[in-house]
Amino acid sequence: MKSEIVEAFTQIVKEKNIDKSLLSEIIENIMYSMIKKKYGSTDNFSIFVSMDKGEIEICQSKTIVESVENALVEIDLESARKVEPDLEVGDEFLEIIDPSTFGRRLIISAKQNLNQKIKEAEKDVIYDEFKSRVGEIITGDIRQVNRNEIFMNVEGVELVFPKSEQIYNERYRRGEHLKVILKDVLKSHRGPEIIVSRSSPLFLVRLFELEVPEIYEGIIEIKSVAREAGERTKIAVSSNDKRIDAVGACVGMKGFRIQSIVKELNDEKIDIINWSSDPELFITRALSPTKPIKVIVNNEDRTALAVIPDDQISLAIGRGGQNKRLASKLTGFEINTIKASEYAEIEDSESVHSVDVTEIENEIGYSITKKLITSGYETIGEIIDAGKEEIQQIRGIGAKTVDKIFEAIESITEEEEELE
Repeated sequence: MKSEIVEAFTQIVKEKNIDKSLLSEIIENIMYSMIKKKYGSTDNFSIFVSMDKGEIEICQSKTIVESVENALVEIDLESARKVEPDLEVGDEFLEIIDPSTFGRRLIISAKQNLNQKIKEAEKDVIYDEFKSRVGEIITGDIRQVNRNEIFMNVEGVELVFPKSEQIYNERYRRGEHLKVILKDVLKSHRGPEIIVSRSSPLFLVRLFELEVPEIYEGIIEIKSVAREAGERTKIAVSSNDKRIDAVGACVGMKGFRIQSIVKELNDEKIDIINWSSDPELFITRALSPTKPIKVIVNNEDRTALAVIPDDQISLAIGRGGQNKRLASKLTGFEINTIKASEYAEIEDSESVHSVDVTEIENEIGYSITKKLITSGYETIGEIIDAGKEEIQQIRGIGAKTVDKIFEAIESITEEEEELE
């Protein structure tokens, strides 16, 4: 028989695309709840729901007896034979229950319960669907623009576009079509909260996958991305096919591919470089547009020192330190930069400091040289670091001798500078 509740479910199946088996389970639970309220027990009741036909059947199992003592589980023979004439005492009798006998109050309560369960089921369907699509680029319509968030509409579902996920120098208008990446789906008391983003590095990666078929096909691999949304991005790529230039494929003929991405991101600057497993080479490339003279890498501390031509140091660091910061993030090394002239001075100083004490033996004599070495001063650097007062504490070395030692050191330092 047809039921208002089943009709309501059938309509929802068409509109909300909720799984029929789930709907069938919900309606069964609601009906059992109604039976429990009316009869106090559901032990001898069965419910059969057909969502395809829009039908429901409630059956109450009773035992045929001569004298009824419990009408909930028993029926007399005369009443049973009115339905099936061949039945006997002791047989089982299935009585079909008309839902209208439940009373209007129970039916209204059931429909309210049904609506609530439908809303919950719908929320679960939306959550599961969008959770499976995290990381996908979608296009939605801006429905409402607030100070801290924007609400968008995709396929009749509300999406949240938080301030933190927006590109700071973009302006968004109500009714505008906007590409975003589905970043996360959270459960809340209001239902699924679907978070989208344009500032996420993954958004840029997905744009490259759309524009560069070789990336989507796995021929070219994006190894790392460092992004400051709305300003600048550095992206490192590698080709799994020696015949294909990774950077060239990403840029495209006459820059067509990269221009499409830049246009979507409102002219955000994008540096594409070839990835390398050699940290020194990778860091050199990452600091583009400058080219370091030398890169000294410390793999243990994940730090690096880049020696930059004096006239390019500002370019290497970038406005507000941006270029160096992005290069560090891209490579995974904390990069420090130094001018070539400053590095040369340090190298010169270190070179002189490492000169053996015996190099000034002719100026200070064998005896003094031996006393210095015996006292633990084997290089000029160690003497300079100690200072005149400490050297004078060595037995047999007076103030005049100390002056002589430091004059000899100054002389050899000047010679090194002249050679440079």
